[in-house]
Amino acid sequence: MAGHGLILASLLVLSCFAETSFGIVYFSSLQRTLIVTASPKQGQVLKAGEDKITVNWALNTTFPAGTDSAYKTIKVKLCYAPASQVERGWRKTEDDLSKDKTCQFNIVARPYSASNKSFEWTVERDVPLGTYFVRAYAYNSEDAQVAFGQTTDPHKTTNLFSIEAISGRHLSLDVASICFSAFSVLSLFGFFWSEKRKAKSSQQK
Repeated sequence: MAGHGLILASLLVLSCFAETSFGIVYFSSLQRTLIVTASPKQGQVLKAGEDKITVNWALNTTFPAGTDSAYKTIKVKLCYAPASQVERGWRKTEDDLSKDKTCQFNIVARPYSASNKSFEWTVERDVPLGTYFVRAYAYNSEDAQVAFGQTTDPHKTTNLFSIEAISGRHLSLDVASICFSAFSVLSLFGFFWSEKRKAKSSQQK
């Protein structure tokens, strides 16, 4: 029993050590030190593969000087709003950012600068139908999140916009399909005509 207890204690110590070593980051521990804005208006609908989003971000200067001393990189992401996470475990929000699935689409990554920065992003073709907001994370030199900013409120109910997914069919694909079908019909007709001529020629001989 004593040996079993020693093993459990050792595993617990190793577990705590691993958690410390890998530096698990919890969203609830981050300060909202970045001001982030995006061009879509509340309720606006954008089309995947066509429309653009202009994102701006900067340090909130109301925080004390040196707040951003550890910031090395800014990564801006497109994130699911709660309405598009319901009954979708693969989009679930987790406080542990290594498990969080809220923000799955990368918009841009840039070296950190306290001054205002802007980026125009075309909504990618593979972005699914849903309601979204934009979030930016500040990362330190170890590529761990140390702060954030987002276009919506803490409950993620304001400044939300929608994206209309690209349809499964495309005009060029439809045209190609029609042309291929027409070619197949003509080829089949040509084959039967050729076979008929051969049969008729054989009979005459």
